[in-house]
Amino acid sequence: MASTLGRKVNELRRARGLTLEQLARETDSSKSYIWEIENKDVARPSAEKLSKIAAVLGVTAEFLVDGSQKQATPDVEDQAFFRKYQSADVGVKEKLKKILDVLDV
Repeated sequence: MASTLGRKVNELRRARGLTLEQLARETDSSKSYIWEIENKDVARPSAEKLSKIAAVLGVTAEFLVDGSQKQATPDVEDQAFFRKYQSADVGVKEKLKKILDVLDV
């Protein structure tokens, strides 16, 4: 039986319409590595790999490993977006600010 991490990665990947290969490519992993995370009962990716997977899936690494959280809440998704924003370069941040200004948020 898959771990909590494996079940969540599988569900989120499918919900976002990603194949194993696409998620692997976007996280600098192999297809077999992602399959193992999704299907093995003991998967222990590095913190860096877990963060990459979480970022691609639009959630936090904490959410992926927390068995008490069954679904990603808007708060979890906001945290993931903010972390992605924080790591963006200055040009991307400026573009996002302009978009928000246009939307009058």
